[in-house]
Amino acid sequence: MEKKDYKKIAKNVIDLEIKALQKLKKSINDSFNDAVEAITKCQSKVILCGVGKSGLIAAKISATLSSVGTPSFSLSANDCSHGDLGSISKKDILILISYSGSTEELKNIIKYANRNKITLIGIMSKKNSILYKASDIKLLIPEVTEAGLGIVPTSSTINQLSIGDALAVSALNKKDISKKDFKNFHPSGNLGSKLRTVEELMITGNKIPFVNEELKMKKALQIISSKKLGTLIVRNNKKVTTGIITDGQIRRFNETGNNLQNLIVKKVMTSRPISIDKDMLAEKALSIMNTKKITSLCVHNNKNRNITIGILHIHSILQSNIH
Repeated sequence: MEKKDYKKIAKNVIDLEIKALQKLKKSINDSFNDAVEAITKCQSKVILCGVGKSGLIAAKISATLSSVGTPSFSLSANDCSHGDLGSISKKDILILISYSGSTEELKNIIKYANRNKITLIGIMSKKNSILYKASDIKLLIPEVTEAGLGIVPTSSTINQLSIGDALAVSALNKKDISKKDFKNFHPSGNLGSKLRTVEELMITGNKIPFVNEELKMKKALQIISSKKLGTLIVRNNKKVTTGIITDGQIRRFNETGNNLQNLIVKKVMTSRPISIDKDMLAEKALSIMNTKKITSLCVHNNKNRNITIGILHIHSILQSNIH
């Protein structure tokens, strides 16, 4: 039996969905602004609900909203007719998703929202639908051609998902959520690793291999050996960082045949070492190390670049699964 090539079908599906997204982009209007304002001003929860494939999209949008600082959960439309309407309070915002806008299972929820004056945002494609007429904020998405017999929810669900993502990202910007805030919602997994800061990984306190610039190298060598970081951070009497010494420098100096032990630290160190802010992402710090071909970085806070408060070693980054 000849093996069929499905690439043409795949490309056709993607083309139809691209066209749907292009129509969606043109449809964005002031109602979208109203929806974002309502979501960001909500003092309680943003609840999403849909039926079938739209219900799955509702769950994903809800998860995205929660991940960017907007408390949210999704409800099953069927369960709402059997007691779950009690989960919705008057301070909540309700987002209902239905391509036709007339899905039978949503009627009880719409009536409940209108009766209790709960702010209702509707995402639908038909103006003559129940959901359009009942919504306080109407997000009318375009009617599109579905892939697969012209009826399988594909292009329409892509549009529902995209407008949900747009709402979540707009809310993120309105609330001025930073990467640090975002990390607090994602403490584990790959995202958590990518968003770890230098401050979380740096070595601090007595573990930092500080030496005075006037110290004899004989004593400095004992310190670099005991701290086991292969690095010394050099300071003056005012505790200002003036240089750095690495075990690589020491090794190269010894190869010259000169007597290192009687020299003072200042004669051996590399002046003005690279220093990074404690709030920098560890991933960016690793990039600096790779570019400069170094294994340690001094760390400062944003108030004073000349005062070292920590040291970041490449091993700490790699052990945190950042690469």
